[in-house]
Amino acid sequence: MEAKKANIFSPNSPRQNVNPDLDIERKNISFSTEHLTNILDGGSSNTKLRREVEAVLEADPAFSPENRYFQSQNERYETAIRKSVYLSQKMAKMGWIADSPEQYYCFKFLAEDLAFNLHIVFIKSILALGTDEQINKWIPLANKNFIIGTYAQTELGHGSNLRGLESTATFDVATQEFILNTPSVSSMKWWPGDLGRTATHAVFFAQLYLKGHCYGMHPFIVQIRSLRDHSPGQGITLGDIGPKMGFENIDNGFLILKNVRVPRENMLAKFSQVLPDGQYKKQGSDKINYLTMIVVRVNMLQGTVIPCLMKACTIAIRYSVVRRQSELKPGEPEAKVLDYQTQQQKLFPQLATAYAFHFVCNYLLGIFKRCYIQTNEGKFDLLPELHALAAGIKVITTNYCSEGVEVCRKACGGHGYSLLSGLPSLYMKVIPSCTYEGENTVLLLQTARFLIKCYGMAQMSQPLPSSVAYFSSVNFGRCQAQEKKDFLNPDIYTDAYKHRAFRGVRNVANKLRQLVEEGKGQHEAWNQCTVQLAKAAMAHSHYIVVQKFTEELGKHAKGSAIQRVLKNLCDLFALHGIFSNAGDFMQDAYFSTEQIDRVTETYLDLLAVIRRDAVPLVDAFDFSDACLNSALGSYDGHAYQRLYEWAKKSPTNQQDDRVFKTYLKPLFQNALSKL
Repeated sequence: MEAKKANIFSPNSPRQNVNPDLDIERKNISFSTEHLTNILDGGSSNTKLRREVEAVLEADPAFSPENRYFQSQNERYETAIRKSVYLSQKMAKMGWIADSPEQYYCFKFLAEDLAFNLHIVFIKSILALGTDEQINKWIPLANKNFIIGTYAQTELGHGSNLRGLESTATFDVATQEFILNTPSVSSMKWWPGDLGRTATHAVFFAQLYLKGHCYGMHPFIVQIRSLRDHSPGQGITLGDIGPKMGFENIDNGFLILKNVRVPRENMLAKFSQVLPDGQYKKQGSDKINYLTMIVVRVNMLQGTVIPCLMKACTIAIRYSVVRRQSELKPGEPEAKVLDYQTQQQKLFPQLATAYAFHFVCNYLLGIFKRCYIQTNEGKFDLLPELHALAAGIKVITTNYCSEGVEVCRKACGGHGYSLLSGLPSLYMKVIPSCTYEGENTVLLLQTARFLIKCYGMAQMSQPLPSSVAYFSSVNFGRCQAQEKKDFLNPDIYTDAYKHRAFRGVRNVANKLRQLVEEGKGQHEAWNQCTVQLAKAAMAHSHYIVVQKFTEELGKHAKGSAIQRVLKNLCDLFALHGIFSNAGDFMQDAYFSTEQIDRVTETYLDLLAVIRRDAVPLVDAFDFSDACLNSALGSYDGHAYQRLYEWAKKSPTNQQDDRVFKTYLKPLFQNALSKL
C-alpha cells in the first residue's frame, strides 16, 4: 500500500504556500523537468521505482534525519547502526532483495545515516575475487548481516601504493593454514570503515609468502571478532581511530594481527590459489586485485560524490532565488542574489559540472560492466584502460565536486556556514573522497603511466585503446573558430580539449625521453616529470568528460527542448574550462588572444541563458526535502522560517543553567550594585 501511494509522489509536484520568488522560477519553464529527471534516472520506470522507495523510507519515522545536526559522534554512530539494522528488516518486509535497484536507492537516499559501508565492499570483494564455493559460503551470511565485513587494505604507513603493503600471509603446509601478521607499527590496518566497533570479519590484504618467496598482494577472509560476545580473536588487537573530518556515523578502525591463522580456503582464489603442497597457481592479470577498487570508485562517484555536488547546487540555487540583497537598479527593491552575474558565475559552472560528471560516470560504468564480464571469461584486455580511466575520472570528479560544494557553500553567505543549511555536511562528506579509494596525485600518475605507454604505441602505429585513439589523429593546426557562435560548436571545443590533452602527453613523453638520453635512470626521469605527468593526466580526463557530454547530446532529438538545455550546460562546462585554463589552450598558439576573448564573451553570455532554467535544472535532480535536509534548500523556499524553527530545536536551547550558576553569575553579581 505504501509503495502504491508513493507512485504519485514527486518533489516536483505542485505545492501550496511556495515562496513567490521561487514559485515564479517554475512558471513557463522551457523544458520538461520530469523528462530530464527520467534521463538522469536512466528511464521513467527507474524514476517511478526510486520515488516509490524514497516515499516508503520518508513515511517511516525511524529514518527521519531531523536530529542529525545536533548529535555527537557516538550518537551518530549508534543511530547509523540502528538505521542499518532496521533497513535490513524493512527491505525484507518490502521484498527488496540484496544488490537490487531498490537497495541501491535505499543506500543513496540514506547514505549519511547508515553504517556498514565497507560491508558492501566486503561483499563485492568476495563476489569479484572469490570462487563459487567461497561465494556460496560467505555471501548468504553477509547479505543477511549475519556477519558484518570490512575491507582491510589501507595500512598506517601505506595507502595508495599497494605494492608497499607490509602485512604478510605465510603458508604453513603442515597445517594447511595461512599465518597472518602485521609485523610493524606502520603495517597495522588503519582507516577501514566498520572496523573500529562493528565488523566481525575482514577481507584482509597481505603479501603472500610461499617457501620464502613473495608472490605479491592477495586477499584473505579473517574473522576478527567473536559472533557470541564480539570480543577480538586470539592475536587480534583492534579499535576505533578517533574523530575525523566528518564521517561521524562511520567507525573507522585499526587492526593488528599477530600470528593469526586462517584455513587455506580463506584465501580468495578465483584468480590465484595456493595448492595443498604450497605451489602457487595463477590465472589472469596481476591487476585483477584492482577490480574491487575500481567498482568501489565507480559506485562512490555515482552514489556519493556527484550527488553531493547536485545537492549543493540545489540548495545554493534555490536559496539564491529567495535571498534578496542590494539594488541592481537604484530605487528598485533588493534583487534576487541569483540575478547578479557574479553569483551566476559561481553557481552555474557547478551545475553544469554535476551534469557532466553524471554522464561520464554512466560511460565509465558501461566500460566496467564490459570488463567485469570479460574477466569472468578469463579475458583481461580491458583492465589497464579501465583502471586508467577510473583513476583519472575519480580524480577530476572528486577534485571538482569538492571545490564545487565549497563554492556553493560560500555563495550562500553567512547562512552557508550553518550546519542547518546542509552545506557544511556535504563538504565534510565529499572532501575526503580526494584521498580515500586512491589518493588523487597517485591516481593521476597511474593514469599518466598508461598514457605514456599508449603514446609510445601510437608512435609505432600500433592499435590503441578507444579512450586514447585520438593520439593517432590529432591535427596540429590552430583553432579555426572566429565568431562567438563558433565556440558553441561542440566539435570546436572538443577538438580544443583533445589538442590540449595530446600536447600535454606528447611534451612530457619527449621530456622523459630526453632525460633518459642524457643519462638519467628511468625512475629518476619519471620523478623529475611527475608534475607535468599529473597535469597531462588531468587534461586527458577533462577531455574525456567533455567528449562524453557532447556524445550525450547526440542521444536526444536535435532541436528538442531537452537537447537545447543539455547543450547549454555542455557548452558552459566546456567554455568554463577554457576560461579557467586559458594559458593551456593558448600554447602552440592554438587559441589566439582574440579567440580567448571571444570564448570569455560567449561563456559569460551563457550565464544569462542558463539563468532562466536554473531552478528547473536543480529540480530535475529530484531531491526531496528529507533527502536534502537543508533549511536553505527546501522546495517551498521558506528558508528563513526553517532556519528559525530548526534552531529552536537545538539541545543547547533546552539545557539547564549550570554554566550560568557556576561561571557567569559570580561575574554578573559585581554589576548589580552599580546598575
